[in-house]
Amino acid sequence: MSHQPDYFPILGIHEFAEQQAQGCDLLFNELSGARSIDEPHKHDFFIINLFERGIGNHSIDFIEYPITDHQVHLVFPDQVHQWIIEKETVAYQLMISRDWFESFLPALRFSSSYYVHHPAFTVSEEIFRLLRHEFQAIKKELNAENIFWELIKKRSELIGLLVSKSVEFAFKDFEVYQSNPIISKFLNLIDEQFKTQRSVSFYAGQLNISANYLNIVCKKNLNASASSLIQNRILLEAKRLLKVSEMSVKDIVYDLGFYDHASFSKFFKMQTGMTPSKFKE
Repeated sequence: MSHQPDYFPILGIHEFAEQQAQGCDLLFNELSGARSIDEPHKHDFFIINLFERGIGNHSIDFIEYPITDHQVHLVFPDQVHQWIIEKETVAYQLMISRDWFESFLPALRFSSSYYVHHPAFTVSEEIFRLLRHEFQAIKKELNAENIFWELIKKRSELIGLLVSKSVEFAFKDFEVYQSNPIISKFLNLIDEQFKTQRSVSFYAGQLNISANYLNIVCKKNLNASASSLIQNRILLEAKRLLKVSEMSVKDIVYDLGFYDHASFSKFFKMQTGMTPSKFKE
């Protein structure tokens, strides 16, 4: 695993591509038997896991998702994940490079912030069979003498469409993200600006609405205040940096735009009940 001098252990897709040095924009793996990722880490590519039989636990951005049969688990670039998979598990995995991911994203049909909040879900027997068929077809194509990349790309997009088809029925808050574009725009803006912008009025200005209205929309739809969504994003980054980067706490304080160590500690302790250094351990 490559450690960069200051940030996260970030794994590039090329580190998984031994045979496919030429154009490794998509890789297929079969996971069978027990395995574990003990140290949380990040990838700079997108991963779709399809579990045929699943027993274990998958932690994505510090939230635990139990692994069960006929599930799809998505890990987006820059998310931190680790897992423990029991030996009975049978799963298929696609790794999609950042370049391809950008063109794959529209196939998922809904805002990526939606999937980030729902990265693991069970699919119907029918959708599972369709997905497995596409995974196997990709595997077969990757083993061909002359790989037909365009076909692989189309098959991966079909997988994205099948995933989005299941998601519509899997979660109750689905309509929220669909009916109110302000929500996904706000969450995307937070992702881009949270290190430098903390105020609700800044984001409201970007969305051409009042801070008060932005707050009402967030409360009504997500049951959370606009400011708490900004705080949550800062907290998530703090956790990622503490857990899987080589950065010192001092560098993290600076990177996340805190005034000093004390204000960062106070913020972190208020949100998590523990100090940054305790969490790091």
